[in-house]
Amino acid sequence: MLEDSFGRQFHYLRLSVTEACNFRCQYCLPDGYDGPTSEHFMTLKEIDTLLQAFARLGTSKVRLTGGEPTLRRDFIDILRLTANTPGIERVAMTTHGARMEKFASTWKEAGLDQVNVSIDSLDPRQFAAITGQDKLRSVLRGLDAAIEADLEVKVNSVLLNDFSQSRLQRFLSWLKDTPVTLRFIELMETGDLTQFFNKQHQSGSPIKKQLENMGWQPLLRRKDAGPAQEFFHPDYAGRIGLIMPYSKDFCKTCNRLRVSAPGKLHLCLFSENGIDMRDLLSTGNVEEVIQFLQHALSQKDATHYLHEGKTGATKHLAMLGG
Repeated sequence: MLEDSFGRQFHYLRLSVTEACNFRCQYCLPDGYDGPTSEHFMTLKEIDTLLQAFARLGTSKVRLTGGEPTLRRDFIDILRLTANTPGIERVAMTTHGARMEKFASTWKEAGLDQVNVSIDSLDPRQFAAITGQDKLRSVLRGLDAAIEADLEVKVNSVLLNDFSQSRLQRFLSWLKDTPVTLRFIELMETGDLTQFFNKQHQSGSPIKKQLENMGWQPLLRRKDAGPAQEFFHPDYAGRIGLIMPYSKDFCKTCNRLRVSAPGKLHLCLFSENGIDMRDLLSTGNVEEVIQFLQHALSQKDATHYLHEGKTGATKHLAMLGG
């Protein structure tokens, strides 16, 4: 089992397969994607070596991220490879959802268990203003297709000051009959968007207090769960989660590592530069990758240092999928 010097065990890998995305979300790629092309990202063979190493070290959950992971032409091959790696028990992905209506059942057949979809507003005009794409209705149809395909569905919504008015009430009404988990995520500062962060950051604490006052109750976390504090209410089909990276002891339960599309190990979303492992992956030697990972984990810090304004090498969230 992968364990750091603070006694934290790591069951969960967030694997970025591309940095490219065709949305222009205000908090991520407001000017659109202008980064490396696909030949700079890990090949299927290199991903296979990586997955085998992590699985042998106790990783049981893998999340495929981007950018937008489905933009890779070989995405289905990556999905099948991940699901068929011995030791990997749960496969998730994060997507903007624009392709979900067409492909949800295909992803399920290929081995996907869970899908996280970014929906920052249920108001079509707000959605278009935030994402740069007028595709809310298409994404919501995709959400229905994912539920019909028997995928576990979670919805990610970034908290932004400009779009907070009445948004919680609209989402609560939606969750009455919609069996998904909605996660409100505090905006995190990245290198390219410091001014945007200072203007738009909103704490999740007031929402947590409001939910508790309304009778929402906390859920126990699975060992491979992400960082969300999740809540349920007997009168609602859906659940609510809060991801608050600026809250006290947020990093105490960290159980996930990240690998970027170019093949760098990131011990934290906001670590300095990532540790290049592409040469190791290209050899196909799983045992050497295992030794590399065990040694690298000794360098993991206790916290992300976001409170000190340190954002590391993360210029925008598409680099590592959040």
